Amino acid sequence: MEPEDVDEEEFGFSRNYFLAKELGTSSKKSGRKVTDIDLVDEQELREAVANIEPKHEKEIDELIKSYKSLYEEWVLELRCGFGLLMYGFGSKRTLLEDFASASLSEYSVVVINGYLQSINLKQVVITLAELLWDQLKMHQKTTSGRSQKSQQPFNVQSMDDLLAFLHGPHHEDSENFVCVIVHNIDGPGLRDPDTQQHLARIAACSHVRIVASIDHVNALLLWDKKMIHTQFNWYWHHVPTFAPYKVEGMFLPLVLAQGGSSQSAKTASIVLQSLTPNAQNVFKVLAEYQLANPDEEGMPVIKLYTICHERFLVSNQITLNSHLTEFKDHELVKTRRDDDGQDCLYIPISNEALEKILKDISL
Repeated sequence: MEPEDVDEEEFGFSRNYFLAKELGTSSKKSGRKVTDIDLVDEQELREAVANIEPKHEKEIDELIKSYKSLYEEWVLELRCGFGLLMYGFGSKRTLLEDFASASLSEYSVVVINGYLQSINLKQVVITLAELLWDQLKMHQKTTSGRSQKSQQPFNVQSMDDLLAFLHGPHHEDSENFVCVIVHNIDGPGLRDPDTQQHLARIAACSHVRIVASIDHVNALLLWDKKMIHTQFNWYWHHVPTFAPYKVEGMFLPLVLAQGGSSQSAKTASIVLQSLTPNAQNVFKVLAEYQLANPDEEGMPVIKLYTICHERFLVSNQITLNSHLTEFKDHELVKTRRDDDGQDCLYIPISNEALEKILKDISL
């Protein structure tokens, strides 16, 4: 083949590629709206889910038995200072609790249900400190016949003092620890960065061992290298159970069901995830402004443009208008006039739902 033919072929390929990209971009706009999502009654959907017949029960039983044969190995890993992180499809709640009752009976165990919407982590740390204190008193009494010295009440101590106690060199015996079982450490009640930092500090305490499960596809984004390898010190176990998330699902609204603000957040999140990252970030600016200024009619367009331009989300007013048009087409954003007569943008969703949306699209 002559060099001229090769150049012509490469040119033709490049031209067709960019032409296809241009055509694809221009026709990519989604036509979905929040009101287009057909949702059924939540109670009806929950009943339908509850009536689904289980399948492959024999194979699943054999799978669970294979995990139970690993219990001694898991306990050894805990004694060596590792944290156990269980991942894989299916609820791991029953498996972790069976492991705790079967193999951790000689240790004090605290269970954290991360699938709940809110968790008092300070109270969890207080409970851990109290259990360790009782354990140390018992050990001191059996070895020396004397009781441990009195201790300031834990419920009046700061988080730093409590963690210092859990990490303190109370006894040379490394077996003296309390165990924390965390169902869904990536759940809604534990997902924020501050809570994850506190959990990492708890896991790093010398007298604490942690066993946790994860289920969210982006769970690893919750941690940095130090948290994974130094503080949590995870030992990973792939333990798919294929069990339904019955208990975990009771505390979360169903995506396909009608409901209040929680469902508004879910349906809006579905639409937002079909948009570009830049469009999502523009929506975040508007949502954050609305949450910070609940008494205003909305956010003036010029103010939205100024903030988005400063954050390099849009380069000009035309780009912003294209995003706003898409939001309005999807019924995510509406316009109304304030007392001064200027057009303001607002999101017709409750503040509670907006907060849920911001969390969902940040993952």
